[in-house]
Amino acid sequence: MTSPEIIALLRARRSPDDVAGQRRFGITPRGEQLGVRSVLLRQLAREHRRDHGLALELWASGIYDARQLAALVDDPKQVTEAQMEAWAAEFDNWATVDACCMHLFRKTPWAFAKARTWSGRPEEFVRRAGFTLMATLAVHAKKEPEATFLALLPLIEAGAGDERNFVKKAVNWALRQIGKRSATLRPAAMATAEAILLQDTPAARWVARGALRELRTYVR
Repeated sequence: MTSPEIIALLRARRSPDDVAGQRRFGITPRGEQLGVRSVLLRQLAREHRRDHGLALELWASGIYDARQLAALVDDPKQVTEAQMEAWAAEFDNWATVDACCMHLFRKTPWAFAKARTWSGRPEEFVRRAGFTLMATLAVHAKKEPEATFLALLPLIEAGAGDERNFVKKAVNWALRQIGKRSATLRPAAMATAEAILLQDTPAARWVARGALRELRTYVR
């Protein structure tokens, strides 16, 4: 199927009820939002895996559902750093951020670099992307040395005071996943959480207490 054919199919499967449900969970993109069920997106992704050109066309449509599909079908080996920056500049909701980071960006050579730089950016969803990458890399980058993740902890501590909901949730997520990666990283992550508590802001307390609660009881 071509991108126009796929977009026509997505529009034919639009669901106002599902759009309303997505928006209740804070998925409020600026562009068109169709409420397409994830089962259809996964089916289309299986049929068009590693189609870089198609992914670029779907993203360019500006349609939320098409952009979710773009993250699923793109070929990480063909993704460029410029593409990552261009897509990040258009992030406008947490679900698109997470789809791009979890399914695509983490597999690129620039994943750790973007985690570090984006975590310090001022834009809400670019900053979320930085911490989302940290969280997903902690789970999936099996061969990465622990020192790489130890070096991310100061960035997490620096971001913990961000009161924006979708940022602080990603900060907490990154801290928890790094702490759960290994027996060595767990105490380091807990020490970071204790340091975050000392910031004594609502966001910092939320991030730190949630991480400590999970890491204190976590058993690999």
